[in-house]
Amino acid sequence: MVAAPVGFQCPVCVGESARLVPPTRSALGARVRRHPRRATQALIALNAVAYLLTLLGGQSLLVEYGMVGGAIAAGEWWRLLTAPFLHAGLWHVGLNMMALWVLGGTLEPMLGRWRFVAVYLLSGLGGATASYLFSDPRVLSVGASGAVFGLLGAILVALRRLNRDTSGVVVLLLVNVALGFAFPGIDWRAHLGGLVVGAVVTAAFVYSPARYRSAVGWGTVAGVLLVLAWLVAWRTEQILALVGLA
Repeated sequence: MVAAPVGFQCPVCVGESARLVPPTRSALGARVRRHPRRATQALIALNAVAYLLTLLGGQSLLVEYGMVGGAIAAGEWWRLLTAPFLHAGLWHVGLNMMALWVLGGTLEPMLGRWRFVAVYLLSGLGGATASYLFSDPRVLSVGASGAVFGLLGAILVALRRLNRDTSGVVVLLLVNVALGFAFPGIDWRAHLGGLVVGAVVTAAFVYSPARYRSAVGWGTVAGVLLVLAWLVAWRTEQILALVGLA
């Protein structure tokens, strides 16, 4: 038996009642969970493990799995997926993970676990794709900054949808965009690519009617993947043509 405010209840009845009661949801339709940061913690753990492997393997891991346009054009397309999880130093990974913890702690409960993960991963891929499109094919680029900028764009869109003040996010975003242009060695292309993808995917999730939210949101995810794949194929043909291999 299960203790109740008055007397006891049958465990089977309690379980059946819990199953029939609809889950509590956020203003944007996300299921309210007991541990709302699980996905954020998992993504931080993945980045941390990748950084530890980098320390053990030295710079070779960055060279073999980082974003290098020439290598991607030669067929190593997986670099677009691995580069957003690699970092060049402790400050690099530390700042990105601190930003992920803060932004994820706000955004994951608003969007829900799987929508948040989709926004993060697609933003990272969008940032890597933008870097591939507009960077020198010989330049190495790594880091989760594109994904983090995607979360900034996502929070901006989500707050606008809820009619909340976005001035602080806008200032933070403008400052970080400016820093990307001010200091050499920062891949501002990845920042902007992640920002655009994160904002677009989030807009599909939060602005679509509640009845069609899943269909529109996940359909947009599929559409963005197709567009990114087409852009990668187009850039690959361009690079191969430049070196006379097309």
